[in-house]
Amino acid sequence: MKHATSRRSLFRAAGAACIGLPSAAAAAAPYVAGALDLKVKRVDRTWIRVPYREVPARNMIRELPHWTLFEICKVTLGCGVVGIGETMVFYTWGRVSEAAVQRVIGRSAAEHMWDDSLGAGLQMALFDGVAKASDVPVYRLLGRKLRDRPLVSWWAIDMPPEDWVLECRDAVAQGYTDLKAKARPWFDLDHQCRVLTRTLPRHFKIDFDFNSLLLDSSRAARYLVELEKYPHIAIWETPIPQGDVAGNKHLRAQIRIPIAMHYGSPPIMTALREEVCDAFVIGGGASRVTENAAVAAAADKPFWLQLVGTGLTATWALHLGAVLSHARWPAVNCHQLYTHQMIRPPIKAENGMALAPEAPGLGVELDEDALARFRIEPLKQEPYPAPNLLIAIRWPSGATSYYAHARQYRDEFLGGRLPLFPKGVYLERIADDGSKEWKDLQARAAQGGVHTGGRPL
Repeated sequence: MKHATSRRSLFRAAGAACIGLPSAAAAAAPYVAGALDLKVKRVDRTWIRVPYREVPARNMIRELPHWTLFEICKVTLGCGVVGIGETMVFYTWGRVSEAAVQRVIGRSAAEHMWDDSLGAGLQMALFDGVAKASDVPVYRLLGRKLRDRPLVSWWAIDMPPEDWVLECRDAVAQGYTDLKAKARPWFDLDHQCRVLTRTLPRHFKIDFDFNSLLLDSSRAARYLVELEKYPHIAIWETPIPQGDVAGNKHLRAQIRIPIAMHYGSPPIMTALREEVCDAFVIGGGASRVTENAAVAAAADKPFWLQLVGTGLTATWALHLGAVLSHARWPAVNCHQLYTHQMIRPPIKAENGMALAPEAPGLGVELDEDALARFRIEPLKQEPYPAPNLLIAIRWPSGATSYYAHARQYRDEFLGGRLPLFPKGVYLERIADDGSKEWKDLQARAAQGGVHTGGRPL
């Protein structure tokens, strides 16, 4: 450690001398790696299946059973340092290909670490390795640290209000002050809020993500204004399709609670010129995140980081949140879904914030015992839908719609073929009772929605 400390001091002194800054300013500046052997010698990849906790497990199975699958990347550098990273295998971004691995072998990790096309796990491992070899935390490679403790959020999919109550009870106990949850038309959101908010401390906030399912500004405005009576609600995310510029501009003028939208749709200059939202959701690779964050900062627009995975990805997000000036809203990482964070020490929240590690690299160790326990062989295709599910949407009229998985009924709502957010609607999973009636109905539902005037099951 004495040698490492001296080397760091040497780098800082040299940097200060080159650019004319006092040593204190140089110590706070972004770090530039020195002449180290950073060539990538090998890349090891391991698939794991990390179990959901109990409450997420019974709700995620309808829509996201595959979010338990990850690939852990280990990158060994010429200097002997090993960098670690992870990819959620079937997420919308970040898959690591064999071609990407071959592209970095024998080349400097510093040369390739800003290449988003490598995939999440490999890029993260390169950053971790370079930072470890340079004896600095990852955030020093990303920019100037502006905050020690970025804001973090708890995440939950749509579920019965009683399950949201259980999730928020855990969130509060673990130091979180914010929940991001999915608002869906197959649940009565007013009823969900009424049940949930009675159990929450006054300081706790909720962000609801509609993923466009309010469909249009006229219905959305009436519905959201009615829900503004709940003081815990802090943010609406993507209430209607983001490409509807006129509709979003109209909607924003009608409501009090701010709107967040995913960066890039509509094109950023259109979004800023037309003032369609109050803040952004930013995610992706290191280059994309930092470039988008710079534009948001120039426009003085806050955002939250959305980088999904276990504690490994959440730690990576903490390093980004430490240096990005307008990452002012709680980051969404979803690591609370799982029985294990896959890192040591685990992330701990306090007052809605978590400490960005100061140790070299990501500042955490991979839990090797958990890695061995959850290891699986790679899958050839996405394991969706989960087999043998029967899901019922119970309408207040007394009718029922049966489905086998979430994509079926989500498409029905997005297509305007089902009523939106009626009072009293709810969704439930119908357990297999072994009967011929259940098997027949499930087989029919697997072919498409089955709509009945009553409730046969």
